[in-house]
Amino acid sequence: MLDNGRLRLPKIGDLDVRWSRTLPAAPSSVTVIRDAAGRYFASFVVQATPAPLPEVDAEVGIDLGLTHFAVLSDGTKVAAPKFLHQAARRLRRLQQAVARKAKGSNNRKKAVVKVARAHARVADTRRDWQHKLSTAIIRDNQAVYVEDLCVVGLGRTRLAKSVHDAGWASFTAMLEYRAARYGRTFGRIDRYEPSTGICPDTGARTRLNLSHRWWDCPCGQRHDRDVAAAQIILAVGRTDKSNACGAQVRPASVPAPRQEAGIHPDAACSTRSVEGISVL
Repeated sequence: MLDNGRLRLPKIGDLDVRWSRTLPAAPSSVTVIRDAAGRYFASFVVQATPAPLPEVDAEVGIDLGLTHFAVLSDGTKVAAPKFLHQAARRLRRLQQAVARKAKGSNNRKKAVVKVARAHARVADTRRDWQHKLSTAIIRDNQAVYVEDLCVVGLGRTRLAKSVHDAGWASFTAMLEYRAARYGRTFGRIDRYEPSTGICPDTGARTRLNLSHRWWDCPCGQRHDRDVAAAQIILAVGRTDKSNACGAQVRPASVPAPRQEAGIHPDAACSTRSVEGISVL
């Protein structure tokens, strides 16, 4: 399959490829795909052995948002790069060029490929940035905990474009598989777990609006909304980890009586609050 740095495929022959990395072992199979931008990628299946990193004492909770992409429980704030927003002007110009071409013409097909390449460049830049950030977080922390956000639900709101540009799902997936590869602990906190407006020291809860980025706690301290939420995520993650052997952390759900089960026509529809997500 591999011959002097070249890729040999059955019924196709030798192909010149640009290797992104050295294969850790001999591949058992290969899949070649072509994306919308006309680029070809070869994906190999290899047997790799985990390489645990040296243990460290640090643990971190991460609060994901839009103003700051990630706020860590130690107070570190990672600014949101907004790659799609930065490329919006170029993408708009290329999409307008597509609209001016006659449908079915070769010029329109070429213009569509240019749009696909521009989107692929944005996606590649975002993916590269997320790889570097997730690698640094996993390397520096023994345990990482994040909130299980409802990305699909947020994608149906007016924040859909910003949520898509943030790429939370792909970032948390990178954290998860890197933690498994390097011997770290990764945990997702229930999305319904309250984390906003809670004092990390006393547990006192203060009702906040989305415009409130700081609040004065009854304990006398002034808390940053996002940092405090990340600290609560870390505390809940540690609690779930300490009870991973099977001990019950929260009361078990109780089935509703038969006459109370179901949907009542006169019942008000409940909507889940996204107050804990930094959007302003």
